[in-house]
Amino acid sequence: MPYSHEVEIFVRLCETDAIGHVNNTSHFRYFEEARGKFFNVIYPDRSSSFNLIIASIKCDYKQQAFAGQILTVITNIERIGNKSFTVTQLLKSKDSQAIIAKSELVLVCYDNLKGISIPIPEQLRKNLEIQLSYN
Repeated sequence: MPYSHEVEIFVRLCETDAIGHVNNTSHFRYFEEARGKFFNVIYPDRSSSFNLIIASIKCDYKQQAFAGQILTVITNIERIGNKSFTVTQLLKSKDSQAIIAKSELVLVCYDNLKGISIPIPEQLRKNLEIQLSYN
């Protein structure tokens, strides 16, 4: 199962702004789409009583992207703590492999019923550690 998870994104015209490049908010949508697919692979059982919430997210923009381009989002696990872990993502041009943007976010395991953060569940931790060891 371990690998750098990759998702291709086709940039649509509606994701660009008046200048003609991909709007800064679209990058976060690309990252979110890829993250969702990543977690469908490493932790498909979402029937438990906890959720993952974003504690921190940032995006460093490196180059412009434009409608019609095919981009690749690469998702990796960077760090695992007790209740949280860090996900890094690269948005790259499929053709040139140029880095368009870099994202880093911290996800926290959260008990919705109690309204508190909780330790990372054992099976999720194991799957995250497999991904971390691959990096």
